[in-house]
Amino acid sequence: MVQLTRIYTRSGDKGRTSLGDGTRRKKSDVRFETIGNVDEVNAYCGLIAVDLPIALQKLITRIQNDLFDLGADLAVPQGEGLRIGTNQVEFLEKQIDIFNDDLSPLNSFVLPGGTKASALMHVARTVVRRAERSMVLLNEYELVNGNALKYLNRLSDLFFVLSRHLNDNGKLDVLWVPGANR
Repeated sequence: MVQLTRIYTRSGDKGRTSLGDGTRRKKSDVRFETIGNVDEVNAYCGLIAVDLPIALQKLITRIQNDLFDLGADLAVPQGEGLRIGTNQVEFLEKQIDIFNDDLSPLNSFVLPGGTKASALMHVARTVVRRAERSMVLLNEYELVNGNALKYLNRLSDLFFVLSRHLNDNGKLDVLWVPGANR
């Protein structure tokens, strides 16, 4: 378990910080950009969970723990100590299937909106997509956990399905009307 005795260390005051293996890099490094994007998703999850029913809060808390594991994977270069595995990816797939089962098929794209919780879930979904894009970029230069890439891809899908679930199972979805304002 991690023990934090001091919050500030001053070691990052000049724009460099350490990875889990102790190597120092610029804070602008794509690896830290990716870690930051994953952290931002986690923060949105905390915001979203505040007003959700307990069962959904537990789901979001599980995802938050996985996101910390994913961040730990990213904090160690060369793929050492991988924490995200196929079981986490499969769990998300099962959740997508469960929540999608009650939704009617779509005939148009969904605009973020409807309920506040749904709109926030869409924001989290877009941040997951940003994290995924930065992880793909990182993977062009350094090894990343392939399951972590799959996890983020599935997580954005789950957040889309949950956004519809939070819109009274899609009844409150705001649908895109192509060319509506021409």
